[in-house]
Amino acid sequence: MKIGFIGLGHMGGPMAKNLRAAGHAVRGFDLSPAALDAARAADIEVVESADEAVAGAQVVITMLPAGRHVLDLYAGTDARTGILGAAPPDTLFIDSSTIAVDEARRAHDLAVDAGHRFLDAPVSGGVVGAENGTLAFMVGGDEGDFAQAVPLLESMGRRVVHCGGPGLGQAAKVCNNMLLAVSQIAVAEAFVLGERLGLTHQTLFDVASNATGQCWALTTNCPVPGPVPTSPANRDFQPGFAGALMAKDLGLADQAIELAGVDARMGRLARDMYVAYADGEGSDRDFSGIIRSIRAHSTTATQGAQR
Repeated sequence: MKIGFIGLGHMGGPMAKNLRAAGHAVRGFDLSPAALDAARAADIEVVESADEAVAGAQVVITMLPAGRHVLDLYAGTDARTGILGAAPPDTLFIDSSTIAVDEARRAHDLAVDAGHRFLDAPVSGGVVGAENGTLAFMVGGDEGDFAQAVPLLESMGRRVVHCGGPGLGQAAKVCNNMLLAVSQIAVAEAFVLGERLGLTHQTLFDVASNATGQCWALTTNCPVPGPVPTSPANRDFQPGFAGALMAKDLGLADQAIELAGVDARMGRLARDMYVAYADGEGSDRDFSGIIRSIRAHSTTATQGAQR
């Protein structure tokens, strides 16, 4: 297929590379010269504007930092100056950025009003998943459009789930990441408590990973070095998934919480903790590194419990 791909950064670049490796004709654009150079090296046709990237495309994929970038790119100052006006009629637009649910629905409406089709398809799996083609896609939109997109998405990911109508891919993403954030904090607090009570990291891991405390934040993203050799804790918390990105996603979750009127106190507490973490060293450290903040804020009154 002829694919226009806009946003060739740490996530979008490898995704476009995997599409090209699957035999698709990919024409890409990014504002970063370094990203464009990497795309050229991956045999991706690089162009000088977003409009040029979507000209003649059957599918347009965007992977951008925030909702405002998606909406501005789609419509520009009006429908004639954004990429919606530059794309052929009935183009399938797939946005894989992580944006607010209401922003995804607005992008859907803009695309449909301009004579196109739209899917919101945020991803889970991080840079490693993008590079290895093992991303998970959570997709919102028309079922027929989803069926058309599945082969493309499977070129970039291992799991593709249709979550329902417009915006529900983003809804699934914010719910999942809120759950992940809360569980990662709980795992970190348990390890700090275990340290204070005299448990070794390995002992606590061996117990919790085979008991009711088992979860991804423990068995894959364990926040202490040793028990899971591939976890970021063994690399001084090099991401992975950076704390700043988790803080951003929890901000989107908070918008959804407010919109839905849900009493999600744990989610909002996780947001506050990750915002503070991201304002410090967590900006460019894996989100599991929040264990450092928990240690730093723990009192020394229980040190006598250690052995």
